[in-house]
Amino acid sequence: MKSVSQGIRKKDAMALVTGKPVYTDDIAPSNCLIVKVLRSPHAHALIEEINTAVASKVPGIECILTHEDVPKSRFTMAGQSYPEPSPYDRLILDKRLRCVGDPVAIVAGVDDRSVDKALKLIKVKYEVLEAILDFREAKDNKIIVHPEEDFKALCDFTGTDAKRNLCSTGNFTFGDVEEELSKCANVIEQTYHTKSNNQAMMETFRTFTELDIYGRLNITSSTQVPFHVRRILANALEIPKSKVRVIKPRIGGGFGAKQSVVSEVFPALVTMKTGKPAKMIYTRKESMTSGSPRHEMEIKVRLGADENGIIKAIYMYTLSNDGAYGEHGPTTVGLSGHKSMPLYNGANAYKFEYDVVYSNTMGSGAYRGYGATQGLFALESAVNELAVKLNMDPVKIRELNMVSQGEVMPAYYNETANSCTLDKCLAKAKEMIDWDNKYPCRDIGNGKVRSVGVSMAMQGSGISNVDTAAVEIKLNDDGFYTLMIGASDMGTGCDTILAQMAADCLDCEVDNIVVHGVDTDQSPYDTGSYASSTTYITGGAVVKTCATLRNKIVEEGAKLLDCSIENVEFDGQKVFSLKDSKEMSLRDLGNATYVGGSQLLSASESHCSKVSPPPFMVGLVETEIDKLTGKVDIIDYVAVVDCGTVINPNLSRIQVEGGIGQGIGMALYEDISYDKNGRMRNDSFLQYKIPTRLDVGNIRVEFESSFEPTGPFGAKSIGEIVINTPAPALANAIYNGTKVNIRTLPITAEKIVMGMLKNEK
Repeated sequence: MKSVSQGIRKKDAMALVTGKPVYTDDIAPSNCLIVKVLRSPHAHALIEEINTAVASKVPGIECILTHEDVPKSRFTMAGQSYPEPSPYDRLILDKRLRCVGDPVAIVAGVDDRSVDKALKLIKVKYEVLEAILDFREAKDNKIIVHPEEDFKALCDFTGTDAKRNLCSTGNFTFGDVEEELSKCANVIEQTYHTKSNNQAMMETFRTFTELDIYGRLNITSSTQVPFHVRRILANALEIPKSKVRVIKPRIGGGFGAKQSVVSEVFPALVTMKTGKPAKMIYTRKESMTSGSPRHEMEIKVRLGADENGIIKAIYMYTLSNDGAYGEHGPTTVGLSGHKSMPLYNGANAYKFEYDVVYSNTMGSGAYRGYGATQGLFALESAVNELAVKLNMDPVKIRELNMVSQGEVMPAYYNETANSCTLDKCLAKAKEMIDWDNKYPCRDIGNGKVRSVGVSMAMQGSGISNVDTAAVEIKLNDDGFYTLMIGASDMGTGCDTILAQMAADCLDCEVDNIVVHGVDTDQSPYDTGSYASSTTYITGGAVVKTCATLRNKIVEEGAKLLDCSIENVEFDGQKVFSLKDSKEMSLRDLGNATYVGGSQLLSASESHCSKVSPPPFMVGLVETEIDKLTGKVDIIDYVAVVDCGTVINPNLSRIQVEGGIGQGIGMALYEDISYDKNGRMRNDSFLQYKIPTRLDVGNIRVEFESSFEPTGPFGAKSIGEIVINTPAPALANAIYNGTKVNIRTLPITAEKIVMGMLKNEK
């Protein structure tokens, strides 16, 4: 392969590093109205009166919209395939406000100054209601977050019951967990708590909208899900989807945040009302307080093993906080169990139960790892505690129990692990960090100790039987190709990776493949860049489409060469006859198809998968802990990943390094919290700490490739799994160095010191 498995530079690299105008705000028209939102100061309230008369008189104000001026159809902002599992529980503007930051009014004007002034002059009288701020108290509470009668759930399987504050509930059972636990010599029963985390992408939410010459609503937005945006806005605005066009420019990061419609609906409504271009640029504070962060979860684990450390039973119960609205609630929660328990595939019984509840905190959404991150912190921590109880090396207990290639995984929808080098990943990581000589810890003097910790992880590759992607490839004059995709490159390099696959399929150079970004009017349909689906699902569509196009090239070449098609071959540079010396270059063939008598050559195929083959990863960390202050420094983090065939080693390595950095932030720093009135305390980077390059230590990445038979070139996903190992590995290292088990993230110096003091009593 000339292109696949090569570290080819991203197609947009030079444009990005030289600061070309490629992002949404760079290309927005200069005459856009500025759109901002007045937000609720209360966690739960009803709007009794709203007076915009004075604010409307501010010079430059074009319009002010309230709940009386917007469509009354409920919708979801979750970017998911129809019918969405997330309930339809939102209005663009609602009389009932369910969290601090909920939109109260939309203001549009010619500049920031006039809009800011008008926002201050809007007078609102609120009836303040009692709020639910602790999600543990939400289920069956007398306070109902969504009492409205037009609340709608499209999917029965989610178990939604708004009158009980349940966004979703469900369970999974394999074998008899209680019976197996009763026979186990060793049982761990603990509760783990992960906080909400903000994606903190560099480019905040932003959108500009305009009407084209046909009166259609054109939306240019920083989004991961252009086709879902089209449907969501059509629902919210009560207009046909044929009246909506969505264009995705370059994205300055998403990490799942932009799998929800966040900024799009407000300027879209303004443009529909005024006929004028409009744009909305979220501030960092708005992105932190009115975005779509990770779901806070509390996870109870019961884990049973025999005297030899063989795990016999796993029970997990997840309580997930969806906040004020139900975006992604019914779907993230499933991953907390189904993408953690299958790692230990030899158990005789599994049971997974969950509740997803509404509360009066900011609504949640998708974030890299999508529920698996929370579940893996809980289960991997419990396995590490089981190892302590057994007086066993935590690497050894994993070697005894980990899933192996060829096994059917009952806790993973009965899929078979057709590609799995998890054992090799663990062995290589163990060697890289010199585990045997460093486990569990070493006293290095001056009150400091160095210790190591371990974790494994798995994820998925797209959503089986749901995610679908199509691509179109056409041969142009002079013999170059145009690749049209509907997947959103959000900095991950999918434009480049898909071009690499196409280049090898068509036996040409990557530079001979021109890739076009997403425009819902022109691009073939793709569910979007989420669920670790692009390489696996869209890549599969590329392979299929290239095969179809090659056949068409041979067929047209045979016609132009006046040869029997059975005797014609295509080698990427020319079509030629196997029987004589007749041949035609690809350039000449391309030019010939632009002349009468020949047909233009293009192909389009779609792809979906009945399975979602999991990638696997092992993370081992070495930390240095100051036992006097509790300060934790990361010395070395080694990661070994099985993502099938590595399509682009450079981009894959960057994905792993970035995901580990985010996982370290979740483990040690990030802590969204609310005051007694439901106002978020951490609304800027001054209060919400994310790790810098100086905080993540030395990160080393290797790959142990497998070959996934259902994937393009044998590839699986890599985008999400990379965030899943740091939290449990760090918790394990901190225990090994201090004998303090911290089960609520983030792991702070204060918790470590207080835990050591408690152990001394």
